[in-house]
Amino acid sequence: MSKHGTIRRYALIIEKIGRDQYPSFEELKDYLFDHGFEISDRTIQRYIEEIRFDFGIEITYDRHRNGYYIDKELSVNMDNFLRFLEIAHTAELLTDSLRESKESLNYIAFGSQGNLRGNELLKPLLMAIRNRRKISFIHENFSTGKKTKYSVRPYLLKEYMNRWYLVGTLIGSDEFRTFGIDRILDLQIQKETFRKQPKADPMGLFEHTVGLTYSLNKQEEVILSFTPLQGKYIKALPLHHSQVIRPGWLADDVKKSLRTALRKYK
Repeated sequence: MSKHGTIRRYALIIEKIGRDQYPSFEELKDYLFDHGFEISDRTIQRYIEEIRFDFGIEITYDRHRNGYYIDKELSVNMDNFLRFLEIAHTAELLTDSLRESKESLNYIAFGSQGNLRGNELLKPLLMAIRNRRKISFIHENFSTGKKTKYSVRPYLLKEYMNRWYLVGTLIGSDEFRTFGIDRILDLQIQKETFRKQPKADPMGLFEHTVGLTYSLNKQEEVILSFTPLQGKYIKALPLHHSQVIRPGWLADDVKKSLRTALRKYK
């Protein structure tokens, strides 16, 4: 069985449980069958266990409701897992299209151009993070081109704008640094392990950040105004997860305040 096929089955199980109120085991089985997968009871149980133990998504059976639900409080990085499934499913669809016709690539335009260097480092870096192994590498500064050797405790891999970045702390410091993996050279995974900081939360550093340059300063409210057409794009592709749409009267009130401020500066 292909990896893509297995991931698709994972996605369908999560989709059914997340969409319905406590679907039963038979409903899960029927849902998979309706999507072209005739699977034994034992295999479905195995998939549920794999989702739970391999990805940290706590699928729980409620005996009173005779159905399954996702315990989000006990699940690790639910949003990341759903994003992973989305990417994997897209890759599966493209792979199937290419199998049907090699000409499919002529009808696909990818958003980024250029050489995506460093992606081959994702697997060893993830292994180092998971096993808490110290690493060393040479990193090329994007602005100056200067190359510097670093010894790092790796904590997190972060994707942004179709690029991957490593987040970790330098040996001898507790301050987190971000490195573009496309500029990492001569990666060495050390045998020496490290103990993670008890209160370290590298993912939380980017919670209130647009982009990669996080700040420990006090967060501020930013009010943006758009034309109706621009607003549709911002709704469809939010700038940040904290983005909210304010009522129209507030936008008008802000405009009046801005006009007043501008008059003062004239």
